[in-house]
Amino acid sequence: MSHRLTRDEARRIAVSAQLLTAERPSGIVETIDALMVVNIEPTAAIAPSADLILWSRLGWPYQPADLVRLIEEDRAVFEWGGFYRAMTDLPLLLPEMRRRPQSAEAREWLAVNDVFRREVLVRLRAEGPLRAADIPDAAQVSWRSSGWTNNRNSLQLLEMLVLCGDVAVSSRDAAGRLFDVADRVYPSDVPLIAEEDAARERAERRLASLGIARAKGLAQPVEPIDVGEIGEEAVVEGTSGVWRVDPEMLTAAAGVTPRTALLSPFDRLVFDRRRLEEIFGYEYLLEMYKPAAQRRWGYFALPILHGDRFVGKLDARADRKAGVLRVHGVHEDETFTDEVRDAVDAEIRELARWLGLEVAGGR
Repeated sequence: MSHRLTRDEARRIAVSAQLLTAERPSGIVETIDALMVVNIEPTAAIAPSADLILWSRLGWPYQPADLVRLIEEDRAVFEWGGFYRAMTDLPLLLPEMRRRPQSAEAREWLAVNDVFRREVLVRLRAEGPLRAADIPDAAQVSWRSSGWTNNRNSLQLLEMLVLCGDVAVSSRDAAGRLFDVADRVYPSDVPLIAEEDAARERAERRLASLGIARAKGLAQPVEPIDVGEIGEEAVVEGTSGVWRVDPEMLTAAAGVTPRTALLSPFDRLVFDRRRLEEIFGYEYLLEMYKPAAQRRWGYFALPILHGDRFVGKLDARADRKAGVLRVHGVHEDETFTDEVRDAVDAEIRELARWLGLEVAGGR
């Protein structure tokens, strides 16, 4: 079956699938389960990405301490590949963990450092949880990279062992991650799922979380943005090629009530920049890596969603010492109507209230 969708319909499907309508989810685990992944980027110009993503869905009742409890005590949420995930998804990831590491270079490095690997696992078993800095570098061969991991052997080994499923992130604090052997973090009664079945179910869950996606997209290091032949075929007016759509969202999205939301730059609704431009006609680029003079919208500008359209960017910073959310500017993609301006201003006040700050500055 092939569907013909307007851009309005495609946007509503995408927004509804990402839980950004007036009908908010009821809890953290439910939200993470529906979103499938929540980005962990810790930059806290306003708040860490995971907290912004969950607040934008749940509203002011969400508190970061509740997420910490679910991760560290309840073990209902876990970290893998740079994302928080519901623990119920662990069986779907185990087949991929068994294939890791994927690159020949990483596999060879692990092989020549097998003594180091075994020593680290023994140390974690005896002393864990530990930070990478707590583990002496006993690598037989150093890791070589043009990036920041060059010669950081203990950290690189732990990263690989997490991806392989032998080690898990036990917790995080202001100093970073603590690692432990996986069987002290993950449940022991995980069902075994065939690799093909797990891949298909992951693709189905990904499409349900996105609503509409391409069958094939740009390759990602851990979590894909495409869905293969899952779902049903769709054509969206004004875009080229074929999309895949979650059939359940075709009717579910029609009757939703929209709202205004301030999103993390790492939110899955904006993560796929090509999809963002094709469906929403929205240009966005995270500018914190640019020199200040080259920024158009700000260091950590938040995309502003109003209904099923992105209408601008919020340039703000949390100044916790002064007790204020400093609003440096609200960049309007098109001149706001009074209704849009009031809704955006109200959401900025809600963000400040959730952070325990007062709003300072303005347009």
